Amino acid sequence: MTNLQYLLLAFLFLSFGYLPAQQFRGGVKLGLAGSQVAGDTYSGYRKAGINPGGWVSLDIGKRSEFQMELGYIQKGSRENPDYEKGKYDAYLMRLGYIELPVLYRINYNPLLSFEAGLALNFLIHQRETFNGYETVESPFRRQNICFAGGLSFRINDRLRINLRTDNSLFSIRRNRVSGDVWRFWSYGQYSDALVISAYYTL
Repeated sequence: MTNLQYLLLAFLFLSFGYLPAQQFRGGVKLGLAGSQVAGDTYSGYRKAGINPGGWVSLDIGKRSEFQMELGYIQKGSRENPDYEKGKYDAYLMRLGYIELPVLYRINYNPLLSFEAGLALNFLIHQRETFNGYETVESPFRRQNICFAGGLSFRINDRLRINLRTDNSLFSIRRNRVSGDVWRFWSYGQYSDALVISAYYTL
């Protein structure tokens, strides 16, 4: 990322910290992600990854709030050989992003809440291999925007469990490749992730 992008991330995240203490909450999160790439000719959420980070939220009503997060998420795609089905190739795409979700949350009742918003993704590392050999079919985009939506279950005053879908709105690659699919407004390869996380309030 450029210095400007780092400054933008820091400003957006830390700006919540200047609000009066009684107006916001914050804490840490730790999640596990299963991901796939629509358009890579494979299917299934077979690529496992982690999603640690921090979060802050601001109440804007009796049952609603804005939440901002700053974390790291591993995405990509994996296809393992299955000799019984005649599949002999091994494919692995590893993508690591700094992610900044901005969400609107509704507390449906004391135990259940829903959320939706957008997440900025900044690629910080990548690796793509086919049958053990590194390959780059097309360069990956350094930035992307994802739709994020999910729900949370409150365990106690400090702990909640969150289930979320995280889907890119733009192709993760710069150029067209074989297998591209149409999503929203263009053809490309798109990252999809399912994430289960534990949120702890400090």
